[in-house]
Amino acid sequence: MQSVQMRTATTASSLQVNSVWSTIRSYILWQHERGTLHYDIMVTLILLFVFFSPRVINFNDKPTLRKPHPTDVVVSSDDQGGLLYQVSAAAVAPGDDRYVQDQLLGIIEPISGDVSILRVEKVSDGKGHIQSFNVRAKRK
Repeated sequence: MQSVQMRTATTASSLQVNSVWSTIRSYILWQHERGTLHYDIMVTLILLFVFFSPRVINFNDKPTLRKPHPTDVVVSSDDQGGLLYQVSAAAVAPGDDRYVQDQLLGIIEPISGDVSILRVEKVSDGKGHIQSFNVRAKRK
C-alpha cells in the first residue's frame, strides 16, 4: 500500500515538474495567443528586463569622450552669415601678421573649404601671452 502511495506521489511531482518545464518552453517559443494571461506575463517579464536591467547590469555603454582636433579649432557661425573660428595659439608658429594669417588659413581650409579671412583677433591672457586666435572668415 505504501509503495502505491509513493508511486502516486512521485508521479504527481513528476507531472508538476513536466508542467513547469512545458510552461517555460512555451514562453521561450512564444506559443501563447495575444490577450491570454501567459502572453501578458511574457510581455511583463520583457518590460521588466528592459527597464530594470540597466540598473543591475553594467553594459559599459557610456559615451566616449570626444577628443578635440589636434589643432584645437572651434567653429561657430556669427550673426552676419560668416564663420568664426577659435584656433589655439599652439597650432600657429610665431611670425609676422601675414605669416600667421597664412598658417590660420592652412588650418581653417581643410575644415571648411575655400574661405577668405576677414579679420584676425588675438586673445591674450593676463600676462600678455597669446592663448588663441579668433578668426572671422567667409566662404568664397
